[in-house]
Amino acid sequence: MTLLFGAPRRVGLALGRLVRPRGTGPAGTRPAGAGVPIVPYSCDDKGTTAKGTSVDTAASRIRSEARAAAARPATTVEDVVAALLAAWLVGGILSDAWAHVHRGKELEGFFTAWHGALYAGFAATAAWTFLLAYRRRYEQPRWWRDGWPAGYRTSALAVLAFAVGGLADMAWHTRFGVELGITAAFSPSHLLIGIAGALLVTGPLRSWWSAGAPAGPRAVAGIGSLALAVMVATPLLTHSVSLVTAAATVPYDPAVVQGPPRVAAVAAVDAYVVTTLLLVVPLLLVHRRRATPGTGAAMVGGVALFVLVMFGFPAPQTVAALAALAGAVVADAALAWLDAARGPEAPLRLPLAGGLYAAAVWTGHLVGLHLADGVRWPVELWTGTVVLTAALGALLGTLAARPAAQLP
Repeated sequence: MTLLFGAPRRVGLALGRLVRPRGTGPAGTRPAGAGVPIVPYSCDDKGTTAKGTSVDTAASRIRSEARAAAARPATTVEDVVAALLAAWLVGGILSDAWAHVHRGKELEGFFTAWHGALYAGFAATAAWTFLLAYRRRYEQPRWWRDGWPAGYRTSALAVLAFAVGGLADMAWHTRFGVELGITAAFSPSHLLIGIAGALLVTGPLRSWWSAGAPAGPRAVAGIGSLALAVMVATPLLTHSVSLVTAAATVPYDPAVVQGPPRVAAVAAVDAYVVTTLLLVVPLLLVHRRRATPGTGAAMVGGVALFVLVMFGFPAPQTVAALAALAGAVVADAALAWLDAARGPEAPLRLPLAGGLYAAAVWTGHLVGLHLADGVRWPVELWTGTVVLTAALGALLGTLAARPAAQLP
């Protein structure tokens, strides 16, 4: 009789051992601080736990709580592959932007070799993004919902938005033809593709941040993906990117209040302001977490490479871009030195970073223009441009800084 009536209890204990997570104690509870507590699995003859919960119900609860847990983070290799495929996508965007400038009148419709390169890069990046979740399907059975590594859920949503933008772009080209000049930057379908593309390629950046922004290859992938995102935004802002302009080499007479020279000078100063926003905001997003050498240079190098390839490497702009890149390298070194000397919690750290970076980059750019062709702006205009952009960088740094602790 003992053997007969003790069987349900032994079966219950066996089931308890099967569903009990690794690392739990004999009573089915985890050590202190080890995660979700598990109810004991001692069962009566009816297969019920001491707390009145059936073994099946307890096991179901364990499985649901496991599904709710965060997916396994992306590895360094996964982030690096994502960044490389994102570079393919951005290369396709660059080739299409180049075609709009140099072959615009020859382009007919949506199905071109340049679009083929762009959407092949998109398909590869999208496939890898979804593969990251699918590879975690054994840990997260509903991988399409719960399997995304930290930082890549947003990329998955961006894939869908990019696909919608691509379909809209196909319909737009079919209905209205190929955009030329600055109209390409304001096409609604291009704007959607640009926004979605920036979110898609920055998966490695968000993954790097979620891991605590460590140094090493993961930092290279993160910073690289941020530079790629800035490059994705560049063709939408080519009308206002100062690395394209050489307006400072054109004489400007302040006594003439109307006319093309004044319009060109005002547009060039506005371009310095817009490009300061484009470069300083990403720098501060990284510098706010930790000083990472090479961040500023990566932003300037990415934008410069895009616009120079897009417009065929004009001589004055190429020299000026190289000088601006040198200024960014100097700024990166200065920011790393300041962090080492003053500490990462020093007062006014971010305002100083934003102002110093903008001043170094645009001083270098104007010096490069002067070496290539001579700066012919009045001294007040070009020096004021440096001061204005430095003040804007410092203001952005102030906005990015964490609020000071409130006194009791």
